[in-house]
Amino acid sequence: MAEIKKVIVLGAGYAGLQTVTKLQKILPADEAEITLIDKDDYHYESVLLHEASAGTVNYEDIIYPIESVINQERVKFLKGEVVKVDPHAKVVETNNGRFNYDILVVGLGFVSETFGIKGMLDHAFQIENIQTARKLSRHIEDKFANYASSKEKDPKDLAFLVGGAGFTGIEFLGELTARVDELSNKYGVDRDKVKITCVEAAPTMLPMFDDELVNYAVNYLEERGVEFKIGTPIVGANEKGFLVKVGDEEQQLEANTSVWTAGVRGSKIMDNSFEGVKRGRLVVNQDLTAPGFNETFVIGDVSAYIPEGEERPLPTTAQIAMQQGESVAKNVKNILNGQPKEPFNYVNRGTVCSLGAHDGVGIVYGRNIVGKKAAFMKKVIDTRSIFKIGGIGLAFKKGKF
Repeated sequence: MAEIKKVIVLGAGYAGLQTVTKLQKILPADEAEITLIDKDDYHYESVLLHEASAGTVNYEDIIYPIESVINQERVKFLKGEVVKVDPHAKVVETNNGRFNYDILVVGLGFVSETFGIKGMLDHAFQIENIQTARKLSRHIEDKFANYASSKEKDPKDLAFLVGGAGFTGIEFLGELTARVDELSNKYGVDRDKVKITCVEAAPTMLPMFDDELVNYAVNYLEERGVEFKIGTPIVGANEKGFLVKVGDEEQQLEANTSVWTAGVRGSKIMDNSFEGVKRGRLVVNQDLTAPGFNETFVIGDVSAYIPEGEERPLPTTAQIAMQQGESVAKNVKNILNGQPKEPFNYVNRGTVCSLGAHDGVGIVYGRNIVGKKAAFMKKVIDTRSIFKIGGIGLAFKKGKF
């Protein structure tokens, strides 16, 4: 009797969890021993972290237990933090032991990237995981409560600085404008005293969209009190707020809440596990394997996949991660069956950026959409991701229908 192969999947984000849920459907029970390893026992919808961070949804609404979507007779879940991968020895080191594997899928996710800006990690909130989301959401309400209850009002309690006008920054701003409306009413604060400033080093915002969509987003947010400082690099963060460069001079922007949204990188575990890693991402082969390791797949935020004939890797999005997970699951089955692996083929179905619960901008199958139509499509996309991983039962449980 042939030895049962050991398949280990690292990370229960979109990429890893999609891989596992697909594998448990397409592999016979006796064909492989599948183990999923993650430091948490829950999956969080990272595409909704901006909502939990602003406090427009409860953090519990964007998480669900990993064991609720895996077949525990087919997949073993191990809660543990990965320390290092040794692809030569085919060993994974965790704080819960060392594990040998035959086939490995690395989907270790992202962490915040501050590009060496002094003080950013110490003085600005990051939108990174459930813990950072809960901390920021509580902090925002605390500032309103403190302002309302203080005899000597500090205007900086109602000042918010957001670093970055990319996808995450804009989505967070949309939610933040809704949250400050709610908190102003709750604490009897004059909404006109709230100051929200977005600072972006690049000369443009939302680079994935054309001028029509960008202008719509800017107008929408400016009408809700957001001030944009575009082409303004942040050179430091401190207890007062952001230090920015305007021309040849440095200026201090002051606020009691600073949020950094302008960059992510792949897990730092990649740096000491594989050669050629840049910002936590490894350029992979067309079948998503690591160069030199035909049975080690690297997907999601730690993967830099460059389509055939192109020069730059695709961005790290949930849509791409889930498609990678499906592709890898099929190739794991091919390896076990002695069949050749197939190249990954990404199908771009579009991108939607929310501007709060009822508005947004996006491109769906090549067409621009804005307003309520974009907001509806955003909900459809989120529902689809839940459905593909956990089925209709989980989608109903999470209120997606």
